[in-house]
Amino acid sequence: MSEEGRVPSPAALPAEATAAPEEKKGKEPERDKLPPIVSAGASASAGLDRGSKGQVSTFSSCVSAVSQKKEAAENRSSPAHLVFPNIKNVRDLPPTCLDVRQKQRISMDALSSEMKAPVLPEPVLPVQPKTMKDFQEDVEKVKSSGDWKAVHDFYLTTFDSFPELNAAFKPQDIQKTVLKGIINSLLREWKGPRTKDDLRAYFILLQNPQFNNTSTYVIYAHLLRQIATLVEADHHFLVHWFKKLSQKRFKQLVERLLQFISLRLFPAKPEEFPPIAKCSWWIPSASKVLALLNTANDLVHPPLIPYIDFYNSTLDHIDLMEEYHTWQSFGNSHRFSFCQYPFVISIAAKKIIIQRDSEQQMISIARQSLVDKVSRRQRPDMNMLFLNMKVRRTHLVSDSLDELTRKRADLKKKLKVTFVGEAGLDMGGLTKEWFLLLIRQIFHPDYGMFTYHKDSYCHWFSSFKCDNYSEFRLVGILMGLAVYNSITLDIRFPPCCYKKLLSPPIVPSDQNTPVGICSVTTDDLCQIMPELAHGLSELLSYEGNVEEDFYSTFQVFQEEFGIIKSYNLKPGGDKIPVTNQNRKEYVQLYIDFLLNKSIYKQFAAFYYGFHSVCASNALMLLRPEEVEILVCGSPELDMHALQRSTQYDGYAKTDLTIRYFWDVVLGFPLDLQKKLLHFTTGSDRVPVGGMADLNFKISKNETSTNWLPIAHTCFNQLCLPPYKSKKDLKQKLIIGISNSEGFGLE
Repeated sequence: MSEEGRVPSPAALPAEATAAPEEKKGKEPERDKLPPIVSAGASASAGLDRGSKGQVSTFSSCVSAVSQKKEAAENRSSPAHLVFPNIKNVRDLPPTCLDVRQKQRISMDALSSEMKAPVLPEPVLPVQPKTMKDFQEDVEKVKSSGDWKAVHDFYLTTFDSFPELNAAFKPQDIQKTVLKGIINSLLREWKGPRTKDDLRAYFILLQNPQFNNTSTYVIYAHLLRQIATLVEADHHFLVHWFKKLSQKRFKQLVERLLQFISLRLFPAKPEEFPPIAKCSWWIPSASKVLALLNTANDLVHPPLIPYIDFYNSTLDHIDLMEEYHTWQSFGNSHRFSFCQYPFVISIAAKKIIIQRDSEQQMISIARQSLVDKVSRRQRPDMNMLFLNMKVRRTHLVSDSLDELTRKRADLKKKLKVTFVGEAGLDMGGLTKEWFLLLIRQIFHPDYGMFTYHKDSYCHWFSSFKCDNYSEFRLVGILMGLAVYNSITLDIRFPPCCYKKLLSPPIVPSDQNTPVGICSVTTDDLCQIMPELAHGLSELLSYEGNVEEDFYSTFQVFQEEFGIIKSYNLKPGGDKIPVTNQNRKEYVQLYIDFLLNKSIYKQFAAFYYGFHSVCASNALMLLRPEEVEILVCGSPELDMHALQRSTQYDGYAKTDLTIRYFWDVVLGFPLDLQKKLLHFTTGSDRVPVGGMADLNFKISKNETSTNWLPIAHTCFNQLCLPPYKSKKDLKQKLIIGISNSEGFGLE
C-alpha cells in the first residue's frame, strides 16, 4: 500500500539544481493533469500539527534574510554572513545499530554533475550581507507592517541555485537559531499565497545534503512537517517532480529519511534531540514524505529503485505487534502506526506479524474448543489443539480434500500429518512431505488443473469448464497452510497470480462481489505467454491497415478437450472487426479475458481457499511480490550463509570431504547452486528468514564412493559419501543434482 504524501518546492528552480523539469514559460502541467496518488489507506496524520490553510505558510516564501537597506549593504567593506551564537561544528552521523544501513555524508564534490552549478572550477560563492541580528530585526518590521515582499523577493534569489543556498546556509550556521529565527517566524507568520515556486523551494531544500547531519535534524523535522501538512493538490505536484529525479538523487532522499527515522527511534546520543514527548510528530512527518516518494516510485515503470530499498530494518527491533494492534484499533487517522506505511516494514517483519496474528487466532480457536469440551463434561483431547490430517498415499488428493472439507473450523490450528498404515510422529518432516507430494500430483500436466508454459517456466490455471472447482480451493488452502506453518512451496505461479490473490486483500462480506479480478496489461500476459504478448504488442504498433491485413474480430478461440470454442470479447464481437481505431480496446479485452474472465470460477475457488486460512488484516500490509516470497521463498541465494548455518551428522566441518564440498559448491554457477538447493530441500528458493531457517544438514553416508549423493527433502538433509578427491565429489554431485526430478514441474 502506498500512502499519499505531500511536498513543496522553490520558486525559481534551475535545471542544474534539481532533476524536476523546470517550468517552461507558463507551460507547467496543470494539477488536474497530474497522475492521481494511489493511497493505501487513509493518511496517517497522527501527531501532525495541522493549522488552517491561512496560518501554515511555506518555506518557499521566506527562508533568507530580508534585503533591506540595500545601499548600505553594498558599501560594507567586510560583508558578514549570518552569525549565530554558540555555533556547533557539524559532524557526521553517529554509528547506529548493526541492522541499520549506514548513510555516508554527501559532500558537494560527490554530487552528480547535473546538481552542480555550471561555474568555473573555483567559483566565487555569493555572500549574504545580513547578520542574524539584522535578519531578526527585519522580520519584526515586516510582521508589523504586513508587507512580506522584500522577504519573498530575497528568498527567490537565495533559492535560485545551490551556490546561493549554500551562501545563506553554511554548515556552521545551521542550528537551532536558524530554526527559531526562520522556521518559526517566517513559516508561521507569512500570509502570502502558496505557489508552484513555493513548492519548488521545499523540493530543492529537501535535497540539501546538509540534512545528513544530526545537528540539522531539528530543522529537517520542521521542513518535513511543512511538507506533510500540504494540501492534496500540492502533493500531486511533488509526486510529479519526484518522478523526474535521477535514480541516485531519489535514492539519497529515501535513505536520508530512513536514517532520520532510525536515529529518532534509537539515537546514538539521546541528548542531541528534543525529548520524544515534544517531537512525537517527527516520525509521522518523515513517514508521510516517504509515502510521497513511494507513490512516485510506483508510478514509474520500471521503478526508480526496488521496493525493498524502502525497507527500514530498524523496525525489526520494535514491538511490531503493538504497532499492528494500534493500527487495528485506531485505523489510519487517530494514532500513528508504522502499519499505516507498510512499505517501510521489511518482509521479515511482516512475516512475524502474520505468524503471530495466526498464532493468536490458533490459540483462540483451540481455547474455545477446549472450553466447549469442558462445558459438556467431556474429557479434553490434546489432539483437538491441532489440525490432524490422516491420508493414504494411494488416495492423497481425495483424502486431503475430504479431511480439509470436514475440518474447515480447524484450518488455523497447527498442522500435523499422519500417513495411514505408517508409524511415526510428525515432527515437521511428514508435514513437508505431504505438501511436496500434493503439489507434485496436483500440478502434473496429466491432472489437467494447471497448464505449464515452457516459455515462461510457470503454471497457469486451466480454462476448462468443470462441475466442481473444489480442487482449486484445495490448492488455495495448501498455500495458506504453507504460509501459516512456515513451509516453502515449489509453486511456479506468475506475479500476476499474487496480484489477483490480493484483489481484494480482505474477503468481501457480500458474496456477490467479484474476487480475484485486477487490472492486467501486456506485461502481465508476457509473464505467462510471452509469444502471445509479443504478437499483441506488434498489433498495437502495426503501421498498415489492421482491418484488411489481419481480418480479426472481437472474438477469441480456445481449444477444450480437442474442440475449438469461440467467445465474444464484447456483445456481438464476432461481427465487430478489429481496426486501427479500436485495436487498443481489442488487446485490453483479450488480455482481460485470458487472465480474468476465462478462469474466474477456478481462481475464485483458489482465492477463497487461500483466504479461508489466511483471513487476516495483516494481508493488507503485503505487496503481491511479498506474498510470493512468503509462499515460495526468496530467489536470492547466499551459499556462504548456508555454509555457516549447516549442521553435520557423522562429519565435522573441518573434515576433508566437507572442505571439498564447500569449495565445489561455492564455486558453482548460480544455476547449479539452485539445483543443489532444489535437490536437498525440494525448492530452489530460500525462506524469508534466510538460509539459517532451512536447518540444512549434511550426513555421512557410509557407502561406496562410487555411489551418488542422496537427499531427504523432507528434512533438508544431504547424505554424502566420503569422497576422497575434490574432482570425484564434484563429478558425482553434479550428476546427482542434475538428474533429479523436480517437484511441481514437468
